[in-house]
Amino acid sequence: MDCREQIESENYAELIVGAQGLGLDPTDEFCLINVNEQFSILSLAHDRIASEEGLLYAYGYLPKVFGLMAEDFTSTSLGSAGILQVQGPPLSLNGSGVVMAFIDTGIRFAQEEFLNAAGNTRILALWDQNLTTGEPPEGYRYGTLFTRADINQALRAENPYEALPSYDEIGHGTEIASTAAGSVINGGRSFRGAAPEAEIVVVKLRQAKKHLRDFYLLREDEPAYAENDIMLGVKFAESFAVTFRRPVVICLGIGTNLGNHTTGSSLARYLNDLANIRNRGIVICGGNEGNAGHHFNAPVPTERTGQGDPYTDVEIRVGEGERGFMLELWGNGPDVLAVSLRTPGGESIPRFRLGTGQSQTFTFVYERGRVTIDSVLVEPSSGDELIAFRFADPTPGVWTVRVYAAESGGSGRFHMWLPISQFLSSQTYFLNASPYITLTDPGIAENPITVSAYNDSNNSFYVNSGRGFLENGLIKPDLAAPGVEVPTALGRRTGTSLAAALTAGGVAQFFQWAVVQQNFPLVQNQAVKGYFIRGAARSSELVYPNREWGYGRLDVTGVFDTLAGV
Repeated sequence: MDCREQIESENYAELIVGAQGLGLDPTDEFCLINVNEQFSILSLAHDRIASEEGLLYAYGYLPKVFGLMAEDFTSTSLGSAGILQVQGPPLSLNGSGVVMAFIDTGIRFAQEEFLNAAGNTRILALWDQNLTTGEPPEGYRYGTLFTRADINQALRAENPYEALPSYDEIGHGTEIASTAAGSVINGGRSFRGAAPEAEIVVVKLRQAKKHLRDFYLLREDEPAYAENDIMLGVKFAESFAVTFRRPVVICLGIGTNLGNHTTGSSLARYLNDLANIRNRGIVICGGNEGNAGHHFNAPVPTERTGQGDPYTDVEIRVGEGERGFMLELWGNGPDVLAVSLRTPGGESIPRFRLGTGQSQTFTFVYERGRVTIDSVLVEPSSGDELIAFRFADPTPGVWTVRVYAAESGGSGRFHMWLPISQFLSSQTYFLNASPYITLTDPGIAENPITVSAYNDSNNSFYVNSGRGFLENGLIKPDLAAPGVEVPTALGRRTGTSLAAALTAGGVAQFFQWAVVQQNFPLVQNQAVKGYFIRGAARSSELVYPNREWGYGRLDVTGVFDTLAGV
């Protein structure tokens, strides 16, 4: 079986490994795709890796799953963000000469928002990871690549989507691409994107494979995307900076609650490295988890009680019809944690602590379902302790996790996260949740620009937007941008992915001035972020940096005012 057949087969699984792979025997049937100097994607027969019980895949190698960060809900958004003003004279910045990339659900390429005045496409390339009939991009080994010429040919057909069978069924990718880079239609009276003259690169992500969906207990109809596919999509998109000698702005409107929310996933670390390369801009949404009740944190318990060692009870309400979910508990060294579990009916798993890398599954007499608990004393990428719970078909009601300090330095806190709202019933949440440290991964990456959302009609913070700061003190989010009832090619939408799209458009405007017009040709993402922070709009009533607003509201006009010394 060749690499393409392996990667497209449900019988093969992908792992995120080091650049040199895992040192497998040459006789093994596997495929390796390099991402950069740090990461590669390994495809290997699924039955060679693990069962679906427990974290036997090895946590550091298993791709996380990501969901979408928009909600179904004459705009002032472009004006509020200072984008519309910069589009006009004297700067006249519309993203010309800049490539904007969207790694998402695809694009409805025949829409007027993605055509130029001559009726031709503004899309340079479309890589559909789902289609198996055409040729993939060179070196990527799966999916089908469509060029600008392919898309223009399809546009001349009676039914463009029959001639070129890549369509954004969900619409999320089309929405954020149009907000960030949609064409000016009817002089701007019908529609106008933030960077309407930028060229566009699109990666339509394939849905996560069945073994990942089963492991993370996701519903069959829920859109979910594997980390390895996103990483390769980012690699494909950023390569256009080399090919065309143009700056590339990558906009990501996806997120996950998996991970320790500090060092980040392999994707977050890859984006961190990429943001250090000149002429690359990375803009990431902060997620919509601020009001979801999916984060709990408390000090590691130190005071002894009448029942013995100190503990903290964490109560989780589980809704009716919940298929299951992953729950992660993270603790910092030198603390060492132990746990016990009580079901809604009162059955208990006594306090226990697994050895490193061990897994145990528990069933109950009066309760349906089962719980698998895994322990990693030192998770390799972070150095933190991880205790992961996999609740399969859990009984509705209140489950209680009791957290003990088996060994305590007396200085730390522990955190617990449930999956993102998209992957859970709205009736499953922590009873005593915290709205802070609710930014989703990869928005926790240090170097990219992370954006929260606000309602520009009244300058109020969007209640569902993710919030900072990070446990290690890193200031995130960086900025807040309009994200409520933002116009898109498919109607008005709400969510931090729309705020990220507007910000990405503003970054494209800046790249046009800095790189294309040769005012600052070697600019890096960190410098762009610094200018945007200095130009941000701030309220005299708030202290900055701020857990909700970061360093202030996106104001692209303010960026150029700062540069001009106004």
